[in-house]
Amino acid sequence: MVDAARPDEHAIERAAACLRSGGLVAFPTETVYGLGAHALDREAVRRLFEVKERPAHDPLIVHVAGLADVAPLTAGVPQVASTLAARFWPGPLTLVLRRAPIVPPEVTAGLDTVAIRVPAHPVARALLLAARIPVAAPSANLFSRPSPTRASHVMDDLAGRIDMVVDAGATGVGVESTVLDLTTDPPTVLRPGAVSVEDLRCVLPDVRLREAPRGQVLPSPGLLEQHYAPRTPLTLYRGEAGAVLTALRREAETARAGGRRVGVLGTRETVAALHATAAAVADLGPETDAGQVASRLYAALRELDAAGLDAILAADVAHDHGLWRAVRDRLQRASTEVIRVS
Repeated sequence: MVDAARPDEHAIERAAACLRSGGLVAFPTETVYGLGAHALDREAVRRLFEVKERPAHDPLIVHVAGLADVAPLTAGVPQVASTLAARFWPGPLTLVLRRAPIVPPEVTAGLDTVAIRVPAHPVARALLLAARIPVAAPSANLFSRPSPTRASHVMDDLAGRIDMVVDAGATGVGVESTVLDLTTDPPTVLRPGAVSVEDLRCVLPDVRLREAPRGQVLPSPGLLEQHYAPRTPLTLYRGEAGAVLTALRREAETARAGGRRVGVLGTRETVAALHATAAAVADLGPETDAGQVASRLYAALRELDAAGLDAILAADVAHDHGLWRAVRDRLQRASTEVIRVS
């Protein structure tokens, strides 16, 4: 394990050398653990897709050390990208730009755009500086599973499949980066994350949220209707808080009477009332603390998935702004069914 704030130089150089030679290295970012491959090495990228069991139509995000590293990967860096970089990089914001021919089509799913970000985590930054290459890095998990926020989650999914894991403890944000497409007019948030729509509108007032029809080519990772999902079926309850609590209690009691084991996922205020009726509960934190809820979400999903349950019942979050929007998006995609109650 390396110190998250002051990573060991020898460990970082070993990981950097592994990446340069075509290996696959899992490492922490401030959002989740990523699985890195040399972005310009087509064979390494193909292996990354194979290891993750990821479909070829789902593009990757390329991680670089700074804004100066963006230009060679793109057809040009617009002024708006520089402005956003000055405000939000390093950080959990991914920018979609027109790609340069040097970027392999395997990275971009054949699209003429490329998604790029500069991560803020000290380990990720040290690794990128040492490697001196662009690193394609989706989340370090099997495809469609909850993203890993600890090295142990990486090992649960990918042990024996990858070359190296740099363990620096739990990540901070807990959900993936915001993805902003700068090739559309106006710019479009493709995936909500820790850099909120409200944050972006302070710089770009006309930013819009993506509302895409089903079946179109994915311009960004994390856009499949079901994604980030546990293996255990998850039903998401959405509506007024009291009605959701009543529905969860009723369903948990019915399941218990029928000999089925169900777990409940929700904020502290919700699950506190359900300990007696559920086989397991996962407390995401207080409903006033979006940061804690986001950081706990994927770990809680994995904990419930490992509890031998027949089903997971989840209460949607009450808010749809700031970081809450990202939490709501991930809950929606993790679910097999959404039930609206009133």
